[in-house]
Amino acid sequence: MYYTYMIRCLDNSIYTGMTNNVDKRLSEHLTNKGAKYTKSHRAEKLEAVWRTKDKSLACKLEYYIKQLTKKQKENIINGEKLSSYLKGKIDCRRYYRIYLKYVDEKNKKLK
Repeated sequence: MYYTYMIRCLDNSIYTGMTNNVDKRLSEHLTNKGAKYTKSHRAEKLEAVWRTKDKSLACKLEYYIKQLTKKQKENIINGEKLSSYLKGKIDCRRYYRIYLKYVDEKNKKLK
């Protein structure tokens, strides 16, 4: 499985990335071992995650989310469907949104 995710940074910006291990990647972002962007903008919390079966689909979703406006990204984080903005660009049925619940806030581990 592969995942596309959105992270909120301390400056309220939104970082979008892709991984095959969400917990590990989030930990890297939170400890400044992740992407260049989150090293300088300080990752704060995981906002949204979508699961898909292969890397190519995850990369495609990452690309199209990065093309959206901040307002559109905020709407998606708040529950708007991907198809509202990406219909005709990707087959949104191939992505399954994972609704986040943390085991504990300190470790930011997915439940």
